[in-house]
Amino acid sequence: MDMPRNYDIAELRRLDIAHHLPAQADWQEIEDLGGSRIITHAEGCYIHDGDGNRILDGMAGLWCVNVGYGRDELAEVAREQMLELPYYNSFFKTANAPAIMLADKIASLTGGRLPHVFFNSSGSEANDTILRMVRHYWQVKGEHSRTIIISRHNAYHGSTVAGVSMGGMKAMHGQGFPAPGILPMAGIEHVRQPYWYNEGRDMTPEDFGTACAKAIEDKILEVGPENVAAFIGEPVQGAGGVIIPPANYWPQVEAICRKYGILLVCDEVICGFGRTGNMWGHETMGIQPDIIAMAKGLSSGYLPISAVAVSAEIVKVIKTGGDFVHGYTYSGHPVASAVALRNIEIMEREGLIDKVRNETGPYLAKALAPLRDHPLVGEARSVGLLGAVEVVADKATGARFGCAEGTAGPLVRDICIRNGLMVRGIRDSIVMCPPLIISTTQIDELVGIIHKSLDEAEPKLRAIG
Repeated sequence: MDMPRNYDIAELRRLDIAHHLPAQADWQEIEDLGGSRIITHAEGCYIHDGDGNRILDGMAGLWCVNVGYGRDELAEVAREQMLELPYYNSFFKTANAPAIMLADKIASLTGGRLPHVFFNSSGSEANDTILRMVRHYWQVKGEHSRTIIISRHNAYHGSTVAGVSMGGMKAMHGQGFPAPGILPMAGIEHVRQPYWYNEGRDMTPEDFGTACAKAIEDKILEVGPENVAAFIGEPVQGAGGVIIPPANYWPQVEAICRKYGILLVCDEVICGFGRTGNMWGHETMGIQPDIIAMAKGLSSGYLPISAVAVSAEIVKVIKTGGDFVHGYTYSGHPVASAVALRNIEIMEREGLIDKVRNETGPYLAKALAPLRDHPLVGEARSVGLLGAVEVVADKATGARFGCAEGTAGPLVRDICIRNGLMVRGIRDSIVMCPPLIISTTQIDELVGIIHKSLDEAEPKLRAIG
């Protein structure tokens, strides 16, 4: 790997405060800290910052760098495509070779069940596309009342207006919209999430899974089946805290959607491309959706690209309705498409999904298991290379530290980062999503740092009470 450029880190921090507005951040806090942590370079599973710290990236960037950092061939294929055709749109009855070949490849990865692909640049845009596509589908079919989308509390489907509306995060609903708690878009309903540890420990996981699925049916009956267009859900709620539903939940959800003729949409932005040990999270959950959204692992984050894969039935109907007047300047971007194609080739060539399913996924689960004996840990859970550790004040009751949930997560997260591991604190959970290339030795390093950080956090948290 070439050495990074000789950046003036102090000057970059000054400029960061003066001009750069980071995403999903408290800008005053960033200023008070003296500027952001400047990430300068990366290789494999490690990132490096401007202060000389080498950090194991337990989050694969932002749930996305599946093939790891420093892949020369992804840079090379981007350069080649930029020289041949750096950009063209798909508006003028035109298309480009990489986008067409990528669509064909994605269709094959769904086993042909979802043979049509619409490209976007982000997971948020993919879910915007889905909302419009689903409602347009029902309009063309003549069932104009079918406009309601059912989602879940604490779901995450992006940061655009449509994504925030379909998502179920109250903090996001409270910013930039008519009034706190008022959804920015009408026609979205939310039901309980299948978060057994936080909301269902008075029941068996199976009974809780049934209760959460029934909540969807109850909502359908409440608003009228004839008014419901689709149910959308992440196979595993990633940004919600790596919430792994009981095994019986998703099959029941699929059965309910089929019972009432409602489209089933899976948001695979995090779970897709091997993260759960199969190509798709819905495969791991044993279901077959009508539409899926994908992004992140599609290009391993090397370039922004997302896609929506759609059933033949939906596209057949939409084709009878004239123009689908939706799309983006960068839909089917040739360079992003070429990089995504090569990224998928790398995953297949190196057998990364099989590795997650048969080796590193089970190893992570085994490595996390001893953490359950730690006095601060209420639950340690994982599926594939997605994991979470619940931090609690009382293991018996699940009570949290502080006067509100969310005290422990940021504190433990910051200690983990200081100890050389990048993880995310979501409320009082420490969540992880390492690159799919991670080794068992590096998994030991990851879990060891979490254990050490929990030990260091305990006296601080006990003092809070």
